[in-house]
Amino acid sequence: MALKTRLRTAGRLLLLATALLATYLVSTAIAARIALRALEVRVPNLQGQALNDATASLMELGLRLRVEEQRRTDTRDAAGHIAVQHPEAGANARRGRNVRVWLSEGARTNIVPRLVGETERMAIAHLEQDGVRLAAMSEVRTDAYPTGMVVAQDPPPDSTGNAVSVLLNRGERGATYLMPDLIGVNGARAADVLRERGFRVAVVGQHPYPGVPPGVVLRQSPEAGFRIGPGEPISIEVSR
Repeated sequence: MALKTRLRTAGRLLLLATALLATYLVSTAIAARIALRALEVRVPNLQGQALNDATASLMELGLRLRVEEQRRTDTRDAAGHIAVQHPEAGANARRGRNVRVWLSEGARTNIVPRLVGETERMAIAHLEQDGVRLAAMSEVRTDAYPTGMVVAQDPPPDSTGNAVSVLLNRGERGATYLMPDLIGVNGARAADVLRERGFRVAVVGQHPYPGVPPGVVLRQSPEAGFRIGPGEPISIEVSR
């Protein structure tokens, strides 16, 4: 009996020691995690700041600034100020860690190319090649310049800018006429007059119409009042 009692006591002591050891290990792990958390800080937002200001902000938190060589084209931040950072603002970082930053080289400024005298297609290709945006394209119709040529631009060539407006000549518009009302007139006579003026006239149908003599125009296309130019087709239907 004494031996069994001793064994039970030893077993209980062993279980108690194991439980105490497990409790110690868990407490140690929690304490280590808390200690590590105490070493972490929240990364501030450095975008747009000058290097001196960013360095001072990081030093207060125990972080270090590392400036990367490559710069970023940025229209929001002034040249020499921070454009991008890593880790991002709001992330957790251990004290002593580097925060990498890329400086802005400022908004890109382009040289406006010479577009006057170029065709529309060549002008657009030239702008795309030089990174300049086409802000607006206005049109003029004149015989003073070749059709499809750029005749003016703003700003002028060799100036600095990121956008340009151009004036394009679409060519002088040819003479136009109002389509006359042919209904009720002799179709053959109307066709002869229109053909003499350069129009293409075709009789596309003949229909019986009580009380109307043969050859009188019943329908026409385009209708009366439409504006047409020489060479455009005109179709008529006459009575038979």
